[in-house]
Amino acid sequence: MQRPDGRAWDELRPIALEVGVNAWAEGSCLIAMGRTRVMATVSVEEKVPPFLRGLGQGWVTAEYGMLPRATLERTPREAARGRQQGRTVEIQRLIGRALRAAVDLKAVGERTFLVDCDVLQADGGTRAAAVSAGFLALVEALWKMHQTQPFPRPPVPDWLAAISVGWDGTGPRLDLNYAEDAQMAVDLNVVMNGRGQFAEIQGAGEQQVFDRAQLDAMLALAAQGIRTVIAKQREAFPEGGAVIAHSAANDLGQP
Repeated sequence: MQRPDGRAWDELRPIALEVGVNAWAEGSCLIAMGRTRVMATVSVEEKVPPFLRGLGQGWVTAEYGMLPRATLERTPREAARGRQQGRTVEIQRLIGRALRAAVDLKAVGERTFLVDCDVLQADGGTRAAAVSAGFLALVEALWKMHQTQPFPRPPVPDWLAAISVGWDGTGPRLDLNYAEDAQMAVDLNVVMNGRGQFAEIQGAGEQQVFDRAQLDAMLALAAQGIRTVIAKQREAFPEGGAVIAHSAANDLGQP
């Protein structure tokens, strides 16, 4: 099946990452993946939720939202509706889980890192883009802290990124845009670190069931794409290696 934008089945959309784009946030990153654009900012609070007080560890949580004209037609703000949609809650929980898996919570002490992910323009893959940008914004915040009060050990075990993959009935497809995502028989969102270890696999057979061979093919393709995204993260913020334990460029895991 021909892809709408003419890409090869295993080709990512063009990726751009810019760190430090918000003058006030402790960490920030703007990501562009094709026409999808997400801004992630990190705020740091010197406290933790009540259930963690006195345990000597930190917390990472995330919020996700879309601007009204992030989509083809205007979508009312969820604040105007008086509540968040189920999709929003699901996505921000995924982002929070993924980013908590990316941080040594004992190493950061009793601090809370609030990651706000705002979709400026949506064309598929917004949750994957939010994870990848949120991770880099988090690393910038930790790097700034490290400059003034060095951590006794790197607070981030490894680089981390996410990507979407799908199965269109004939084979796997990497990094789905909106037109493709709406047609996929199977859809996965995959979060993985630099050593090829998974932090999250979220997927569903939306139009058909799928077997183990198809799942393995999609995961292998996701791993290939995530290695490329991590390489782009390294290029965008090489300083991050100062707070990442597994940071050698030649150590990226193989699927």
